[in-house]
Amino acid sequence: MAELKGGLGLFDVMNLVIGAIVGADIYIAAAFGAGYLGPASLIAWIIAGVMAIIIALSFAECSSILPRVGGPYAYVREAFGDFWGFLTGWSLIIAEWSAIAVFPLAFVAYLTYFYHDMPQSIQILIKVLFVLFLTFINLLGARQGGKLNDILTILKIAPILLFTIIGIAYFIIKPALLVTHLTPFAPLGFGGLGSALILIFWAYVGFELVTIPSDDIINPKKTIPLAIGVGMAVITVFYFITNFVVVGAVPWMELSTSSAPLTLAGYALIGSVGAIILSVGALFSISGSDEAGILCSARIPYAMAGDGLLPHFFAKVHPKYNTPYISLIIQNTVTLIAAIFGTISQLIILSVFTILFCYLLTCISVFPLRKNLGGGIKIPRIIPVLGIIIIIYMITQTAPNQIMIGTILILLGIPIYLKYVPRTQIKTVRRDIEFCTGYCKTCFRACCRRLPSQEPFLAHVLWHLRNFIKRI
Repeated sequence: MAELKGGLGLFDVMNLVIGAIVGADIYIAAAFGAGYLGPASLIAWIIAGVMAIIIALSFAECSSILPRVGGPYAYVREAFGDFWGFLTGWSLIIAEWSAIAVFPLAFVAYLTYFYHDMPQSIQILIKVLFVLFLTFINLLGARQGGKLNDILTILKIAPILLFTIIGIAYFIIKPALLVTHLTPFAPLGFGGLGSALILIFWAYVGFELVTIPSDDIINPKKTIPLAIGVGMAVITVFYFITNFVVVGAVPWMELSTSSAPLTLAGYALIGSVGAIILSVGALFSISGSDEAGILCSARIPYAMAGDGLLPHFFAKVHPKYNTPYISLIIQNTVTLIAAIFGTISQLIILSVFTILFCYLLTCISVFPLRKNLGGGIKIPRIIPVLGIIIIIYMITQTAPNQIMIGTILILLGIPIYLKYVPRTQIKTVRRDIEFCTGYCKTCFRACCRRLPSQEPFLAHVLWHLRNFIKRI
């Protein structure tokens, strides 16, 4: 497989973390928390940030042990083999492509603030141009994409920083307004904490992307963990301060029904000028998030194809720009179609469960990677354990329809895996099933005999499941 061309330093990678996470989410998530907890949603932002940092540290440990392109896919594959690595990569593709498709929709939605009655044909044209522009930038190379992301990160954060500074100054001058909007602090109690956390946590999703293009990163063993740690800490503080100003500026009941809480808060503090500034900031924020997502997500099928688990053309690298251009083009074509025919809520539902599945397998992978390969930044063992507990808790807070849809889509990847898995592995699995190598012969042979017509499909899956449990 052709090698990608490195060029991303610490500042670039840290901005990829921030750029991949801070996007359209911050412009809508404040309303979700207020609807479940009132002003107490500020606590949920801190809890969700701590949860995300714990999971991100597990990713940092994996990346420091195995700084390989593909991120979570590469870690799980090394820890548990091709099958589980494929399912991780497959779930990550579903999650990230669904998330990427949200941004053209959100871009058009915020643009309608300036063009209220935008025709459907114009909306589709804007989505096409939006995706084409970001595709072109990323085709030129990771350095160009990273530098664009640096610019977009600054442009999208600057309006919110200005907003928070003005908001804090406003509260110092008029503290009575802040007290009024923050009391009572928990008018709805804390019964909705779980529901608020699952929505607010979605605003922190994206840190996994920075571990994917490791071949494009200078000194990835040192750069990736440091960039994740610093970036996640900055984001948690940034989210809390922003939401503190939002909750302090707008009554929580009014905030809970708003689809653009920052624009609403900007209008409350500064008037129409504030609303315009934050709406423009939203457009930059959406562009930056999509650019970072496109840059990193295209490396997932590239890495999987290089390992023979997807069609080989996904691994093709542009002869001049050293970028996985086929993967980029296919990815952005699919996401553009989804953006034209799908809705934001549908795409988010598709993304949430699959990304949690990917997180779970990655946290579990810390233990076999540390045992088999050694090295790493050596985070305390309690960190990945807490990560596993947090993810299981978050899954229990996910709506049943999200669990059902996500599970079905993940399982649909198994036939694809069986088509592209190396034939030698199929033969090995069949032989090990026949002789029940390394396992309880009685129970596993009995299980295999119940599935004669489905072999190697279900028997193959059962073998991998048992192997997975044994390696933990």
